[in-house]
Amino acid sequence: MVVPHAATASTPLATTPAAGSVIEFRNVTKTYQPGRPAVDNLTLTIDGGAITVFVGPSGCGKTTSLRMINRMVEPSAGTITVDGRDVSTGPAPALRRSMGYVMQSAGLLPHRTVTDNVTTVLRLNRVPRAQARRRAAELLDTVGLSSELGRRYPNQLSGGQQQRVGVARALAADPPVLLMDEPFSAVDPVVRAELQQELLRLQRDLAKTIVFVTHDIDEATLLGDKVAVFATGGRVAQYAAPEEILRAPADDFVAGFVGRDRGFRHLSFSPGTDVPLHPVPHGAGWELVLDDDGGPAGWRRDGAAVVPGGSLFRLGDSLRRALDAALSSPSGLGVAVDDDGRVAGVVKGTEVLAAIDAARRAREGGP
Repeated sequence: MVVPHAATASTPLATTPAAGSVIEFRNVTKTYQPGRPAVDNLTLTIDGGAITVFVGPSGCGKTTSLRMINRMVEPSAGTITVDGRDVSTGPAPALRRSMGYVMQSAGLLPHRTVTDNVTTVLRLNRVPRAQARRRAAELLDTVGLSSELGRRYPNQLSGGQQQRVGVARALAADPPVLLMDEPFSAVDPVVRAELQQELLRLQRDLAKTIVFVTHDIDEATLLGDKVAVFATGGRVAQYAAPEEILRAPADDFVAGFVGRDRGFRHLSFSPGTDVPLHPVPHGAGWELVLDDDGGPAGWRRDGAAVVPGGSLFRLGDSLRRALDAALSSPSGLGVAVDDDGRVAGVVKGTEVLAAIDAARRAREGGP
């Protein structure tokens, strides 16, 4: 868990919002060209201590809206407040230092070590060097990196490691507000999934007010406590919990952006606890091969070579994960694993579908 650094006489405490900060947009407009607003009369409240995701197609104003919070972009009209204080009333550099900011390419300084990158804001706030370096070591551990990596330079790290360093740097001064501008879009899908889960883990510990920009609706519904769907022309077409956006899109634009398979995505909000768990099959036909730790190594049919086993269903996961595990398995049986990755049993596609139908009837209040 992040421990706040000790304040010094020169630390800009007067510009630092309180923990769990509430951010409000009030009739905010940004216009670069007359008659063509990039953001059009935006009014919404971002809850403190939660993740709010701005999602939408390119050029819809979501990044501009994010950058107006810390005044990297100045609004043409309207007011943005943090805990009731107008962000335009103080110096912009001090405001930016009071908030964490993570961008798509991590934005690390190539000529500085990882540790020196993480301590950037602390040193700007005149935190003593030794104290700042101790804080950097703590944060590298917090984001899942070895403190030994602190001596390396950014070009000696993988893309995923660089993004973790970017998050550590954003958290260095323990800001209550964290702005994230498509931070995971430049890494491969496997690393992206790991970073998404890492962010959720960090948020459970830290409870920051996070504003996250993405163009990926799956990422938005996975991460967001609330999601703002931006439409072309800089307007917010819908602002709601992700489950509501998938279940009841506000208009044709939202329905089209979410996609035709929104019913499948909506399964992420239905627990898979009622799906029956069966013993692992042995003998004739398909056989599940285990590794030395009791985890799944793949499937083998009638003594043939082992083939990959598809995705996994972790006990307690959603119906979406259960169905995907069954559909992606060569045997038609989804592999269920416990928290340690050991095989706990298998699930059948037909029974997952039955559980999906039962969940639908329960939502509709039917028998």
